[in-house]
Amino acid sequence: MRALLVVLGLLVAGAGSAVAEPAPAPLCAVTDERLSELSGLAARGGELFAVNDSDNGGLAVQVVDRNCAITRTITTSINPFDVEDLALAPDGTLWAADTGDNGKKRETVALHAVSPNGSARLYRLTYPDGKHDAEALLLDGSGIPHIVTKETIGSALVYRPVSGLSEGAPTPLEQVARVSISGTETPGGPLANPVVTRLVTGGAMSPDGAVAALRTYTDAYLFPVPDSDLAKALEGDPVRVPLPDEPQGEAIAFDADGALLSASEFGEAGVSSQVRRVEGAVALAVPPAPTTSTDPPAQDPAAQDPAASAAPPTSSEPTSPWLVAGGGAVALVLVGAFVRRSRRKA
Repeated sequence: MRALLVVLGLLVAGAGSAVAEPAPAPLCAVTDERLSELSGLAARGGELFAVNDSDNGGLAVQVVDRNCAITRTITTSINPFDVEDLALAPDGTLWAADTGDNGKKRETVALHAVSPNGSARLYRLTYPDGKHDAEALLLDGSGIPHIVTKETIGSALVYRPVSGLSEGAPTPLEQVARVSISGTETPGGPLANPVVTRLVTGGAMSPDGAVAALRTYTDAYLFPVPDSDLAKALEGDPVRVPLPDEPQGEAIAFDADGALLSASEFGEAGVSSQVRRVEGAVALAVPPAPTTSTDPPAQDPAAQDPAASAAPPTSSEPTSPWLVAGGGAVALVLVGAFVRRSRRKA
């Protein structure tokens, strides 16, 4: 009875995002100080693309192998203010999100579209409602950039351009969604404070566009995007994947096979940061469709025994077979919900 009451309470109150807890496995260690403030990450084939969270020079994208060694550098002529994330478009363009604004004093933020040869296009953007600090960039299936803010109070906000991007003048942004993320008990982050477990520090899209990921300092959140409507998807109920013990986790990306990659800044000389993989992340957010049963349909006993159809009902009101089936379905839902949600953390 107590378990049933718990289930009913969860069904009425809701329990937030589901929790999947595959252990992140180390891929390689970043030791090169050119990536000591690793903030943005993207992946394609055997290469990783990474940017540093720094304003002490021009924008450079580091190309990294699967041993975390820098193999080459894509150098640009751009001198950004505060690059915080990186997204890879299907055509190979690397989009750098120059959207950091800790002091809330920038009149415009920017996106830099970097070609493999280092040429870059600058697009300035303006918020409709004041200044925001933002560290996450997502490209939807149509290539439209979505910026997700880092809010210490309230929900993270999602903005996208009102119209096509222009190099000649700032493009206005519009708010299209809110992302509700609760604090967790996952260890990590720069401060021993629950607020750091809900600050959005990075974003990524799966190669097929079916799943969006946002991360905090301590956890990743996977949002299915079934109908290509990214804004709508980000207001849905995600699957949470803990990424424990990253001192300043800001980088996140999807691998081609659906695994999730994460990494942290390390800052100090002589220290390293692990790039880690969460296998099967896309499948965690988008489980396979149920298979169609091949069992033959049950036969009506009344069709086999004419006497059965003439038997009087046992009560003054007939019992609907839909009510019986519905009761069984409710029981299954309750049991299923209890099993699934009992694995969630408080």
